Amino acid sequence: MLQRAQVRITRHLEAELLVAHELPLASYEVLMQLAEAPERRLRMNDLAARVLLSRSGLTRLIDRLQRDGLVTREACADDARGLYAVLSDRGAARLAEATPTYLRGIRTQFLDLLGSGEIAQVRAMLARLDLTGAPQGCS
Repeated sequence: MLQRAQVRITRHLEAELLVAHELPLASYEVLMQLAEAPERRLRMNDLAARVLLSRSGLTRLIDRLQRDGLVTREACADDARGLYAVLSDRGAARLAEATPTYLRGIRTQFLDLLGSGEIAQVRAMLARLDLTGAPQGCS
């Protein structure tokens, strides 16, 4: 049942973001994670873990976002092999444009279907699962 709900919500969000902003959900998620990170950057390994992509999948996605000017890559100062993905100003603007669409989708497909007590329960359960992931050094 949980998987069906997740798929339904994800499909709706993907469709809305593509129609309104030509932005796939995975791209939105990457931009959002970078926007919430200190200095708007995350090491590639940490970002891949947060958006549930393989390293190679994230690399391909970052390549596309970089071509569109939405992110840049920076070398890690203390690890020559490490790379950061960094949200550009253009990426932040695109995220700001798409966020109302994303939030509206979350509200209509999920939150509006729950009572206030149920929302508090969901919030508590998600906090117990700690789905945030903690950034580490360079990769």
